[in-house]
Amino acid sequence: MSGKRSQTGDRVVILGGSVTGMFAAGALAESYREVIVVDRDQIVGVREARRGAPQARHINGLLVQGARNMEELFPDITAEMIAAGCPMTDLSGTVRWYFGDKPLRQIRAGLTNVGSTRPVLEYHLRERVKALGNVTFMEGYDITGLATTPDRSRVTGARVQSRDDGGEEVVVEADLVIDATGRGSRTPVWLEALGYPRVEEEGTKVGVGYATRQYRMRSDPFGSDHSIICVANPALPRGAIFTKTDGGKVELTTYGILGDHPPTDPEGFTLFVKSLVAPEIYESIVEAEPLTDPVLFRFPTTLRRRYERMARLPEGLLVMGDAVCTPSPVFAQAQSLAAIEALALRDQVRSGVPPQPREFMAQVGRIIDPAWEMTEAMNLVHPRMEGRRTRKVRFLHWYMKRVQQAALTDPKVTEALMRSAGLVDQDALLRPGVIWRVLRSRP
Repeated sequence: MSGKRSQTGDRVVILGGSVTGMFAAGALAESYREVIVVDRDQIVGVREARRGAPQARHINGLLVQGARNMEELFPDITAEMIAAGCPMTDLSGTVRWYFGDKPLRQIRAGLTNVGSTRPVLEYHLRERVKALGNVTFMEGYDITGLATTPDRSRVTGARVQSRDDGGEEVVVEADLVIDATGRGSRTPVWLEALGYPRVEEEGTKVGVGYATRQYRMRSDPFGSDHSIICVANPALPRGAIFTKTDGGKVELTTYGILGDHPPTDPEGFTLFVKSLVAPEIYESIVEAEPLTDPVLFRFPTTLRRRYERMARLPEGLLVMGDAVCTPSPVFAQAQSLAAIEALALRDQVRSGVPPQPREFMAQVGRIIDPAWEMTEAMNLVHPRMEGRRTRKVRFLHWYMKRVQQAALTDPKVTEALMRSAGLVDQDALLRPGVIWRVLRSRP
């Protein structure tokens, strides 16, 4: 944290203490006298998956730009995590990508990230936030609503209630309230109750279900690689992420779309993995020592709340992360988008001017737009997925198929694909040199 603060305000209350909440705390702590993080769970010092974040039992990861932004918010956190036993990966150089039955050509391109389980990532983030000195954690509190001025034009705090003693509801006053409570955010309901229009929502029924199991390996399917990733495709709408993680463990999340979910009994889970296009995953797990039983998480629809289209919003309230947008987990974008939003917020408050909700939510919308448009279009590559396949979408499907074919033999195309997927350069696949490489490859 910078030694000199711009003192944009007195107090911030952040609703939700997971990854997005920690990014928001890191972004705001230098510009506000006090930051209070409210969460229903006990979170400080916790290294295990908690009840309030069931998806934390599965592979969660920052993409390249998300990892870079995390490092910008918390300098040297990457080195700290590596020293604590988390491995490093290069998205185009040490990940074995399958978009069909053959892996893409690899190239080390500095598209790096640290691999950890989500509870370990959250632990390191919370330790760094706690060390900032002006952050207080209110653990074990339900968030029951917002406090506002009598005319409801400004949010003045959050209403909370202790889960331990069932005490009276209290108001934690604040200059700024950040909703980082995730997909289950109550802000749309609270705003409507205050007389604001209901925020517009959109999404696609993807029917994703993914199951995760951890192992201690007895054979090595990775070689010099860090991860093996199979991407679901129209011929086989199943995929997996098989990756080294903290503590010398290996984590496997396998998924299916449109209701084709992996079983949670160990035998059924293993047979599901056998159907994947990367045989080395199955061959290695049948010899491995399972450390956990399979656990399933269902993700029925993508969701985007269009706060940027709201004609009016109360002052003193911002919404971030999954509370705004939850893309399909297949693309692993949510945490990275939250990190990008947090850095944009930090840069804004450093000026000493409090963020204006409509302006900031418009900025969040611009951050989300390219990733959302790409992934929503790519969801529709599966024929049974419901949605409008415009001429633009059909062209994108054709071009991405050519990209994946070209990347089987051209590592520069792999690099461009991963620069785009990693949110580093979302126009990387549209650069003239890359288009030429793609179109000259044999389909």
